[in-house]
Order: sequence, then structure tokens, then C-alpha cells
Amino acid sequence: MTPLRIQNVSKTYGDFRSVDDVSLMVNQGERVALLGQNGAGKTTLMRMILGLTKPSGGKLEVLGGGAGSRAARAQIGFLPESVAFHGALTGREQLRHFARLKSVSTKQADDLLERVGLYEAADRKIRTYSKGMRQRVGLAQALLGTPKLALLDEPTSGLDPISRHEFYDIVEELSQAGTAILLSSHALTELETRTDRIAIMNKGKLLADSSLRDLRDSARLPIRVDIFTIAHEADRVAAEIGGERINGRSVTLTCQQEDKLKLVSRISAFGPIIEDVEMTPASLEDLYRHYSLSAQEAS
Repeated sequence: MTPLRIQNVSKTYGDFRSVDDVSLMVNQGERVALLGQNGAGKTTLMRMILGLTKPSGGKLEVLGGGAGSRAARAQIGFLPESVAFHGALTGREQLRHFARLKSVSTKQADDLLERVGLYEAADRKIRTYSKGMRQRVGLAQALLGTPKLALLDEPTSGLDPISRHEFYDIVEELSQAGTAILLSSHALTELETRTDRIAIMNKGKLLADSSLRDLRDSARLPIRVDIFTIAHEADRVAAEIGGERINGRSVTLTCQQEDKLKLVSRISAFGPIIEDVEMTPASLEDLYRHYSLSAQEAS
């Protein structure tokens, strides 16, 4: 069973098309990043998956059933972009309340509070929590019951760098346990090595849906190559293989993926005058900009 199957789904509000003929799948144990600027249709798509909004067209299959069905809701974990909890409750009281609603043991609630780093603050009122701490309560409630599908909307908002790292450790654990994960975020840099597939939306349309490597191959954005030489040899290297001399000891140029090995061979031929070589492929931010600008130019 594919946990999430979206087929030609659209959502219109009058003349406005918020989601436009989107097809997307998330397989068991797969981590898919859903990218797009504000208004791209990401939140609307998640609301349709949750059954909170009905599609205007197309088909949604969630965990083998219809979106919003009781069976689907019982197996979905959802972390919204803006979490809101009762400030008069403690973190433990709030999470135990969610556990009872989901027919999950309160021990799992306590264990999750520790897992997200709130063990020492569990018995403090939520109104005393920082934004990052409230976000961690939200993450804990999304993990209750070990969901088969997790929808995470801007999940690292408000988290410090260490907490972000810990969050992605949890995402990895979920993935290895078989949970399908759809994660929406504007923090592109942190997603590069932490997701299996990238889906890019713009103005309701799905522009791209593939692995980072395949997106790079399709976009054909150049690789940046930085060559570091011993003193006074950068001019010689630049003269022979091209590129721009940045200072007396480095040269910068670009190449396509298929030319990389040939360039490495040419650089190696210089022998000991080369101290180091750095190759930097197009980042996820570069790719996102490329696909978004291409869509704007085509419209």
C-alpha cells in the first residue's frame, strides 16, 4: 500500500486555482520535501490530505482510504506551521490529553516529551515555553501512535541549530520505521541531505518531483570548481584551463557534470603546484530558483 497517492488533484476558490492538477506519491519510509513560496498551494494540499478541505477535482488516497476517513486520521501525524496549545496546561498534561484522544498510552506521551528534549520542562505551564519549546510539543503530538504518514509543515520554525539537528534525527528514525513523510519547509539548506525526494510547487502547479541528483541533471546548472595552488601559480593554471584568478593562489571556473572527470584529469596534470580542489554542485536553493524562474518565464 502506498501511504499517500495524489492524482490530478485541483482546488479552486471561485476563479482562483490554489492547487492545479497535482499528482504526487509518498511511499512507505520515504521523506519528501514539499517546497514553494507562500501561496504556492502547499498548505492547501496538506489540508486536502487531512480531509479538512475537499478537492475540486482529482483523487486523493490516504493510507488505503479516503482523505479525512477515520482510519486515515488515526494513522496520520500532523505538525502545523503555527502550533497553539492551552497555556494553563503543562507540557505533560497537554501531551497526555492528545494521547488519550488518540488512544495511546500516557507513557508514550512521557517518553516523547523526553525524546524531543522537554523532560525537564514537562511540568511547567506551556505559557512559560518559548516558541521553540512549543514547537517541540507540537512535534511530540505529531509522533503519538507512531503514524504511518507524517505531515510536517515548517517543522523547524523556532528551533535552534541543535534542536533542528535532533529533529532530523527523529525524522530519520520515523523513516526507517516505515513512516511516509511529507515535509514542507523554507529552510532549503537543511533539506539537501535529509530527504529522498524534492517536490517543487509554484502558483498551484507541481514544477518538479525527483531526487536532488536527478533535479541537478535535469536543470544542467554548472558545477563550481575552486582550484588552490602554491604561491604565484594561479596565473599559469588560469591561462591553461581557463577560469578566473581570484588571488595569487586560487582559480574559479565552472563545468557541466559530464565534463567533471575530464577537468579533474587536466588539473591533476599540474602535479604538486595544486594544493586543493573543491567542487560544489548546484545547491537546492539554486535548483529551487531555477525551476521557479523557468515557470515564471513560461507563463
